[in-house]
Formats: sequence, C-alpha cells, structure tokens
Amino acid sequence: MIQTERELKVLKIREQMQRNQLEACIVSTPVNTYYLHQCIFQGYTYIPLEGEVFSFVRRPSDFNLKALQLQDGHCHFIRKPEQIIEVIQAAGLTLPASLGLEGEEMPQSQWARFEKMFATSQIKNISHMLRQARSVKTEYELEQIRQSARLHEAVYRNIPSFYRPGMSEKDFCIEIEYQMRKGGCLGLFRCYGIDMESFMGSVVAGDNAAASSPYDFALGGAGHPSNPIGATQETALREGQSILVDMCGNFSGYLDDLSRCYSLGKLPDIAYRAHQVALDIQAYVQENLRPGVICEDLYNGALKIAQEAGMAEYFMGCRQQAKFVGHGVGLVINELPVLAPRMKEPLQAGMVLAVEPKMVIEGIGAVGVENTFIVTENGGEKLVSLSDEIIDLLA
Repeated sequence: MIQTERELKVLKIREQMQRNQLEACIVSTPVNTYYLHQCIFQGYTYIPLEGEVFSFVRRPSDFNLKALQLQDGHCHFIRKPEQIIEVIQAAGLTLPASLGLEGEEMPQSQWARFEKMFATSQIKNISHMLRQARSVKTEYELEQIRQSARLHEAVYRNIPSFYRPGMSEKDFCIEIEYQMRKGGCLGLFRCYGIDMESFMGSVVAGDNAAASSPYDFALGGAGHPSNPIGATQETALREGQSILVDMCGNFSGYLDDLSRCYSLGKLPDIAYRAHQVALDIQAYVQENLRPGVICEDLYNGALKIAQEAGMAEYFMGCRQQAKFVGHGVGLVINELPVLAPRMKEPLQAGMVLAVEPKMVIEGIGAVGVENTFIVTENGGEKLVSLSDEIIDLLA
C-alpha cells in the first residue's frame, strides 16, 4: 500500500514515541505542523501511538479542513485547546498515560495548561525527539531540498556580475539577497533555538569575518547591534581581502546552505593554501557521509587535517572558533545531526548535511566552502556542481 507523505512522517514520529514510551503526542509549532501537513495553521495535531491522527485548527477561521486529508471526524475547528479532550473522548479514545509536548518551544503557560487538561498523563518534552524524526528525510523532502539547491546555485553562478566597484559588504549582500528573491527564494530563514536568529545569510569581507558572533554559526561579522552577524555598511570591499558569501536557500520551504569565496584581485598565498585545506576537509567528509559513520569521528578527522596542515588556528574561526564542521538542514537551518565533538550519533541514509570547512585569517578574511550533501551508501551526494574555487571578481 502506498503511504502518503503524512503517513510516512507519522510513522517516523511513532517510532520515536515507542522508543520514548509515549502513548500520544501533540504537535503545534509551525515547523512541525508544516512537516506533517505541508501547510501551516494555528492549532494542534494529536498523534496517538495507534490509530488516525486528529487535527484541531484555531486559525485561519476559513481554513480548508479537507486539505489535511484526514478521515471524517478527525479535523475540527476549535476555540480553545480544552476542546481537544472533548473530541478524543467522544471518539472513544482514553486519555494517554504518557503525552509528549514540544517543551523547548512551548511557553510555560501553555505547558501548564496542557498539564491541567491531561491531569492523569505523564507529560514529557518531545522537542529533541521530533528533531530526530525530521533528521532522516523522505524522498519528497529530498527532492524539495534538491530543488532549493538547484535554484540557489543558479543565483550563485551570477554573483560575479552583481559586483560594482565601491561596494560595501552590505551593498553586495543586498544585491545578492535581491537576486535570490527574484530567483524564487522565499526569504524565510528558520532556526532552531530561542537564542538563534538570522536573515537570509551573510557576506563578510576582510577582518569583519573574524568578528565574533553571539550565535552558533561558523562565521561572525559585526552586522548591526540588533542583529550582530554578517555584513556592515562600513566594511568596504578591498583588494587583498577575501569575500565570503554564505547564504541560505529557501526556495521550497526546505533549506539548503551554500558558501563560496571571492576576491578582488589576488589574495596572499596563505589564503589559497588555507582554502585548499578546506577543500581537502570537504573531500574527506564527503567520502565518509555514509550510514553508520559516527558524527564525532568526522569532526575529529576534519580537525586532524587542519592540524597536520598547520591551519588549526584558523579552522572555523580565529578569535572565536565554532566547534563543528557540518550540520543538518531541512525545515530549519540547524537540523540534526551535527558533525561536532561528543556527537555519538551514527549517520543514516537520507540525512542531509551542510558541510562547511572554513578558515578565518586576520588581515585577509574567511576562505573555504560550504555545500549541502545527502548521506548515501556511496558517500555524500553533492547537490550543486558549482566550482568550489576562490573566484576573482575582477577577472
């Protein structure tokens, strides 16, 4: 029997529920609602360990319930969450002994409300569990990410034509953002975590690449005090310094991540040596993006390559070094898994990761690369064919 996309995802969530001894869970965040239904509404989806799911819609008031393609009696408009109890009991279901909620995203007041509603249930936080379910993509999701990567690549191929003499970082960044939006990018850049936020990406030139960021991204950049990351109007694009373009592509609701390095004329030799080490690291990681490989081992192998090449002091930053070399992508830019120390999780076929070995050199800027890969039995499937080399904008 051919399963629908939602049925495949519900199955993945139920596998996690069984591991975590949950009889039911409730999903309500936009990311997880879209994950299940390929649309967003304000409301809740109740997933029992067995049987059909229920969806409860608060807004929009004219939402087409039939679009959810659930069985009759399993889609309802509600005014308040307490009505969930009424519906599931009317359907002949008993309240679960254990219930999962998105604790890392749900306000405490909402959590307390559900505790009162499900007074006899043990309530557990399922945010990490749902991230694990999302980490292995369905074929539909893989095609959505491939589509984003293709359209993203099409814009990047034209980046050299966007440059104009006298541009600042911010000018160049805005032009790239404009062309990405014209090319179909939705502009929305979802992050996981209440202390993570950004826009479509960043452009950093010269020493601005070394400016430390409060966010857990590979690169910093001074940005603006209200968004301290990425480009500034004050940083001019100058000869002898690198320009690193790191933009997120969201052309389908699913994200890819892509970085390329540019220059105005020739860079100092150390920049090209460091860039080659980054490419060597990428090749090593790509070759080993196979099921069963441990995430931590890939980070350690990448760090070893940087150390043996004498580039460890520049690896993933200089003043502040990021402790990862790759991260999952999907509906948010920082999905699981993460290629980082102490990450013991084995890779699985169908995981999608952005691999971003970068070097930041004081006085020159950032070099390196970022590409999005799918984990397969034969190593990472690279989603673009764009050159990884440093491109001279004056050539």
